[in-house]
Amino acid sequence: MGAAATILHADLDAFYASVEQMLDPSLRGKPIAVGGGVVLAASYEAKAFGVQGGMAGHKARELCPGLIFVGGHFEDYQRLGDAAINVLGDFTPLVERISIDEAFADVAGTEHLFGPPVEIAKTIRRRVRTELGLPISIGVARTKHLAKIASQVAKPDGLLAVDPRTELEFLHDLPVELMWGVGPATKSRLAEIGVLTIGQLARTSPGALERLIGQAASEKLGALAWNRDPRQIRPHRRAQSAGAQSALGRKPAAEPVFRPTLRHLADRIGSRLRAKSRFGRTITVRVRFADLRSVTRSLTLPAPVSASAILAEVAEDLVRGVLASHPGEATISLLAISVSGLEEQAALQLELPLGLAGSERRPGSRKGAARLLADRALDAIRDRFGWEAAGYASVVLGANRSVPDAFRELAEKEL
Repeated sequence: MGAAATILHADLDAFYASVEQMLDPSLRGKPIAVGGGVVLAASYEAKAFGVQGGMAGHKARELCPGLIFVGGHFEDYQRLGDAAINVLGDFTPLVERISIDEAFADVAGTEHLFGPPVEIAKTIRRRVRTELGLPISIGVARTKHLAKIASQVAKPDGLLAVDPRTELEFLHDLPVELMWGVGPATKSRLAEIGVLTIGQLARTSPGALERLIGQAASEKLGALAWNRDPRQIRPHRRAQSAGAQSALGRKPAAEPVFRPTLRHLADRIGSRLRAKSRFGRTITVRVRFADLRSVTRSLTLPAPVSASAILAEVAEDLVRGVLASHPGEATISLLAISVSGLEEQAALQLELPLGLAGSERRPGSRKGAARLLADRALDAIRDRFGWEAAGYASVVLGANRSVPDAFRELAEKEL
């Protein structure tokens, strides 16, 4: 317990909606949502009615009849998000950005320059409000996990510092869903055994937890419930995965819905991988059903790939497998793809045309190499004339466009 509370977690409040209210003062104090067919983000005034990101637009209007939808100013989101994170960088070089609107910072050793951590946090909040016109909440604690929880508790537009001497008292009274890694599915499983608070989770036997949520998750959550979190701030972190997701509202769990959506996501991810000269071995899909329960499936390929068509086809097979194993689910609300096991680009090892099964998904096969060449030609056209200048017919003609590409690019934060 000897370490001081020097880790800050800064999180811009209802970021996209707050930007819209800052750009148009007539929207301040009103329930607004960024999006249309799907809610991409909601203001606190809208959240009070139960409106949430990822919700279908018609459902949001039912909950909040006075809801105002705005289209979204994506360049402003990027500009203002960068500016806010840069304020943290004025106080310490140890800044780890984890999304467009949130970051960790470690201010240990800067007290002689800027004062204690709490004073630094106050100055950051004041500067972001004055210079950018945006509210930001900051948690200050001894560990990253506790700092992130503190910023959530501080919202909206607040500051909370957790004293190392009383951190477990603070932590154990909080609801379990505030923990990193506890989503709706895990929350409901824990509720089945009466675990509603972090303290109850901490006191649950490791065996019972493991039976309920698996070994890896139980070990991780068990440690975090006792504030055992040794992770350090990692500035300029190199991405270990690339991912993208599409909120669908409520759509039939059918091929005409998921196939074009997956191809659009694979196109996005593949182009980002190739731009960074990286290939990935493991492809993971996540399917969220109407009740917010999610199922994931993964496949690790024998050779790393970045071709959009290969990523799409593997993702389609994985989603078909998920739906086949859940025949009672007729509706899907979200699809996601991520690619991990990333490697630097290496020389392509060409393969002999032996007619092996699945050779079209091997980058060294004749078809695999041709797919990559086509992708690179498409990338070159888009680099010169813009993303919309060209695309694959299966994506351009059939993609689900409920979430604007500009928003999707901002949300795709791993790479």
